[in-house]
Amino acid sequence: MGSVYKPSDDSYLLLKHVEELVRGSVLDMGTGSGMQAVAAALKPDVDYVLAVDINPEAVEVTKERATHAGVMSKMRFLVSDLFINVTEMFDWIIFNPPYLPSEGGIEDPTWAVGENGGKTIERFLEGATGHLVPGGSILMIVSSETGLNICNYGYVWNVLEEKTLFFETLYCVCLSPS
Repeated sequence: MGSVYKPSDDSYLLLKHVEELVRGSVLDMGTGSGMQAVAAALKPDVDYVLAVDINPEAVEVTKERATHAGVMSKMRFLVSDLFINVTEMFDWIIFNPPYLPSEGGIEDPTWAVGENGGKTIERFLEGATGHLVPGGSILMIVSSETGLNICNYGYVWNVLEEKTLFFETLYCVCLSPS
């Protein structure tokens, strides 16, 4: 299954906006290290966080982080391939997807999936609206290296911030169903 994604520039860019925006019920899809889920759970205006990852090891790491932060009572944890095992609806969905194209056909599911890097994002966008309450939003990271036309999925996109690195530009975006 691969190791747990270690927080990097994309994680910290997303974290800033998680701390500013999320409230109510929150789904952290692809929770990885649990950094976003725990940050959300620490907010007084967040009622509940569901941390989901396809990697059981990531779910365990997130549980440990939540225990250390003292937010276990506000959190649930689930192993799932995107929305397959998710039945609830949320005010916010957080997603830091694997977004880079695979190098030489080798996929590391913590950061790269498919020829254009958009395979997981496409699947996520197709399923996300069914898990948002009316007025709900998605907070996610997208890379300039992802070969995906992200405007074709029925969402209103708002770029909150961008960060230019040596080989790509990262975008923290807020999406709302149109």
